[in-house]
Amino acid sequence: MEEQVEMVGRAFVDHYYLFDTDRASLSTLYQPTSMLSFEGQKLFGADDISSKLKQLPFDQSKHLISTIDSQPSSPTGGILVFVSDSLQLPGEDHHLRFSQMFHLIPTPEGSFFVQNDIFRLNYG
Repeated sequence: MEEQVEMVGRAFVDHYYLFDTDRASLSTLYQPTSMLSFEGQKLFGADDISSKLKQLPFDQSKHLISTIDSQPSSPTGGILVFVSDSLQLPGEDHHLRFSQMFHLIPTPEGSFFVQNDIFRLNYG
């Protein structure tokens, strides 16, 4: 079970950080009940979350993943995924360190959607 949770967490992170070149594709990962806390701003639902991601002031980025920790979150098959990472933006010399947590919920079709997503830059 633990190995499967780790595999799902890794596969999700690999897919999610297509963000670097194709943010629009991430909208399918969220549902109307999904929530995103982005630097303290709370967004609800796939439409608002997708809009926020599309409005970020850069078109491309490069994620450098440091760690991925995954845990089962419930008997119904949910998974918590915690990522520590660095983000390189075009034209910037310094990486931005951040942490992001995802709560994945299984769908009847056998995949997962993001119920909760929390993103914070790590300053200092």
